Amino acid sequence: MRTFMLGWEFPPFISGGLGTACYGLTKAMDKLGIKVTFVLPRADITPPVGSVKMLGTEEFEATMPGRFTNVRFRTISSTLRPYATASSHREQISNLASKQKTVQNGVNPFNISISIPDNYDGDMLSSVIRYAEKATCVAASENFDVVHAHDWMTYPAGEAVSWQSHKPLIVHVHSTEFDRSGEHVNQAVYDIERTGMHAAAKVIAVSNLTKETIVKHYGVPPAKVEVVYNAVEHNGDGVCHIPPEKKDKIVLFLGRITMQKGPEYFLAAAKKVLDEIDNVKFVMAGDGDMMHRTIELAASMGIGNKVLFTGFLNGEDVDRAYKMADLYVMPSVSEPFGISSLEAMNRNVPVLMSKQSGVAEVVTHALKVDFWDINEMANKMIAVLKRPPLQKTLRTNGFHEAHKFTWEDSAKKVAKIYDEVIDQAKGKED
Repeated sequence: MRTFMLGWEFPPFISGGLGTACYGLTKAMDKLGIKVTFVLPRADITPPVGSVKMLGTEEFEATMPGRFTNVRFRTISSTLRPYATASSHREQISNLASKQKTVQNGVNPFNISISIPDNYDGDMLSSVIRYAEKATCVAASENFDVVHAHDWMTYPAGEAVSWQSHKPLIVHVHSTEFDRSGEHVNQAVYDIERTGMHAAAKVIAVSNLTKETIVKHYGVPPAKVEVVYNAVEHNGDGVCHIPPEKKDKIVLFLGRITMQKGPEYFLAAAKKVLDEIDNVKFVMAGDGDMMHRTIELAASMGIGNKVLFTGFLNGEDVDRAYKMADLYVMPSVSEPFGISSLEAMNRNVPVLMSKQSGVAEVVTHALKVDFWDINEMANKMIAVLKRPPLQKTLRTNGFHEAHKFTWEDSAKKVAKIYDEVIDQAKGKED
């Protein structure tokens, strides 16, 4: 079985959950013997972690010696950076009035007509179209049975490659415009998402929460949407290590500081916690379009000296943040899955998560709260910080529960979906 996979980051470096998911899933698919050609944009950033060898041509291959047997990488020169530094995807997409682009030889198989409001930047959408054009060129020299596109920026490329190759398309929804922007969606991005979902033979959603959004807001038949939960890599020794005692308790927020992640609810709850417990510090690790506003909010609430903003973290810095945490809080307004919660559990950290998250559907040994209920959020923070037995129970049981989520299981479900769409495509040909 061979798949032509379209994504924008590999291995994870900037995008967080999506990059992590692409890496974990592809690594597991490699072990299953699935042949993967992974096409991604080449951004001018620090070389990614791991042993990837990047060649300096417009379209090049990268290999990871000792890690992959069946995976090949092709890259396209591009500026695709969906969640880079302090710019949200909304800020990256500003000042383009309208654009309609052809893919190849004057033909536009996915018939995209893009109309962009004034507050959007053309760079992102221009790159999406250019990525689609280049992906069709790469695909022309590749052999594959199915096309697999991750998130909206690769959907036009997936449609074009599927149209050109007559191979079935699968779109993998890690997040929707409703998650990122609430009810005030950008019509251009929504149209790309909707067109991609309807063009696909199957839609993979990372949770039932996401499936419900796809069915309700995009008009996709429920039978067409398959749920494949994300997972977490298990690189430890399988033993739950309890960190040493320290003077100050640490409550950790780790993620993009954007509307979707609920940073203002985190701070509102933090204020209530500090009214009860003084020796607590709140660490907000990440960057995003609400970064400066959140810093100002903490200062205006009188808790600026108790909130530490670290900026964007990766690699060992993320590990250190988890190790020092007494509690990890994910207060997302809308979280399609929430890999960071599983990562925290996998690192022995007690977790308090939003009920408005996909991961809340499948984990038992974590505390859950509605993102808007700052009183209950604060009460549960206080309970964990004041009650060592509760903290120990969440650490131990959460650690063992996280080990039940494996990328190998996720990859097997994806492989089954591949088999189904390939068989359906062959049936149509017959």
